[in-house]
Amino acid sequence: MNHIISIFTGALLALMVSFNGLIGESAGNYASSVIIHFIGLIAIIIVCLVTKSKIKNLKEVPLYMYSAGLIGIITVLFSNISYSTLGVSLTVALGLLGQSLTSIVIDHFGLFEVPINRFNKKKLIGLLALIMGIIIMTIY
Repeated sequence: MNHIISIFTGALLALMVSFNGLIGESAGNYASSVIIHFIGLIAIIIVCLVTKSKIKNLKEVPLYMYSAGLIGIITVLFSNISYSTLGVSLTVALGLLGQSLTSIVIDHFGLFEVPINRFNKKKLIGLLALIMGIIIMTIY
């Protein structure tokens, strides 16, 4: 089931890059980031109200983990900037390469309390396939 959820998440990311890029072209990159995150805030407030979810005690969350919000803003801003030049597919493919490389480092060293999952040759084959795909997409 988690594989299907992950594939669905990837599809949503491609849609998000498309929609965010269009908003960025219409409203500008900075204004679009405000719009996108404001709509996200409203949406999660509605979800919390409908599901009657409560915010848990956040005292035990390390301060550095709150940087995820800043990372989200930077991600939207940079993908909006890339979208107009690279298009959706290359923006997503290059983003996937960055995600893959970063996640391999996080897994290999067990950073951020993630269980250690060492780098192996199978992952190298996947990375090379991804890089070859990006090269082909860039040339053609």
